[in-house]
This record gives sequence, C-alpha cells and structure tokens, in this order.
Amino acid sequence: MTPIVELKHVSMNYHTLKAETKAIENLSLSVHPGEFISIVGPSGCGKSTLLSLIAGLLQPTSGEISLHGKSSNNNDCTVGYMLQKDHLFEWRTILNNVYLGLEIQNKLTEENKKYAEDLLDLYGLKDFKNYLPSQLSGGMRQRVALIRTLAVKPEILLLDEPFSALDYQTRLSVSDEIGMIIKNENKTAILVTHDISEAISMADRVVVLTQRPATVKTIFPIILSIDHRTPLKSREAPEFRHYFQAIWKELNVDE
Repeated sequence: MTPIVELKHVSMNYHTLKAETKAIENLSLSVHPGEFISIVGPSGCGKSTLLSLIAGLLQPTSGEISLHGKSSNNNDCTVGYMLQKDHLFEWRTILNNVYLGLEIQNKLTEENKKYAEDLLDLYGLKDFKNYLPSQLSGGMRQRVALIRTLAVKPEILLLDEPFSALDYQTRLSVSDEIGMIIKNENKTAILVTHDISEAISMADRVVVLTQRPATVKTIFPIILSIDHRTPLKSREAPEFRHYFQAIWKELNVDE
C-alpha cells in the first residue's frame, strides 16, 4: 500500500540573526491511508514543527515530504489541521463556524453545506447549530472544531494536542468521541500529544521522538486484545500498561 504521508530524511533548521537552531534532523516516517498515528516526545523537541511541515506551512531545510506520492509543494491533497484551542469565532453561530473552512476555500456549495449540517446531526450537535460558542461546553466546542475541519473533506487530519485545554474528565470523554468520529469517517490522522495514555488509547502506532533535534527513536505498533476498540476501552486492555511503561522508558532514557 502506498503511504498517504511520507517523510524522507527531513531536517528543519530555524534561523535568527544570532544563531541557527536545529529542530528536526534526518527524520523519516510513513503513514498509510486510514491509519491513526500518535507522536510523543520530550517537550520542545519539534513535534508541532513536524505537523506544520506536513501541512505545508513550513518548508524543510532538507529532505522530502510527499502526500499520495507527490511532493507536498505540488499537491492537491486536502489537509485538515486541528489546534490546541478551538478558535471558534464567538460572534458566529455554530453552523456558521462550521462553514468557515468552506468559505475560505470557496467551496460553500449547497451540497457541502448539507454535508456540514449532516455532520452536526450525526455527531449530536444539530440542536445547537444556532447557538453561539460561548453557550457550549469545552468538549462540545472541540467537537464543533473537528466537524469544521471534517466539513472540507480532508484526506489527512493533523491534531496538535487538541484536548490539552480540557479538564481531565472532559478530556477522556472528548478524546473518546473524537477518536470514534475519526474512525467512523475513515480518516488518516496524526496526533501530537504529551499524554502517553492518550497516545496509546487512540493510535494504531505510537512514534517516539528524540530530544531536539528530533528524529524517530522508536515506533510501537499498538495491538490490544479487546473487541470493538474505542479510546476508552483501550485503557482496559491488559497490554495497555506494558505499552505505557515501554514508552515512558523510551522517553526517559538518555540517548
């Protein structure tokens, strides 16, 4: 199967007037269609930079990034980016917030508007479409942010710590909901998180990065002996704690 995302020997340096900082060095990684990848690593190692490179917001200093086998510089593959904050416009209704990406991409057709409304209906937000964001809970706002991202029909979803602003109980609930939505929609997803349990519970593979400059240290395929897996049910699997301990060790062993 051809990877939907492929990074080959990618390096990224940041330049200032005084110095050069190596954020990523010689990093290679492949992600296949429909796969959910979690990326963990030490704080400041370049995880968010990696997502920005895949999204095309930054250009690598060296190496190649391809989407569907084509260079990310010359590619029509749609990438959706979900950030730490929901960034909903407080003066727009939920429905109009969901339309935002379609407006920006000049795709606000009747067909796409119906698809966006169908997503709100399917994932329990139809009755709130005329509400303002301030009238919704933090978890509901994150669901709206995901639906806004899904409305443009992205082939790849990039998730940059999208649950970090939520309290622990809400975070568990919302990560479960969003993980199930992504699986239902059969999307390819790459999640950056500091939370090892979250990474294991949601992912098909967990990628551990080194200290900055980041490169791939270890990749853990996540195989859990449970039926009808969801992020919450994953935490009940007997293998879960073994993955946690192994990943924790990788993150805390000196190079």
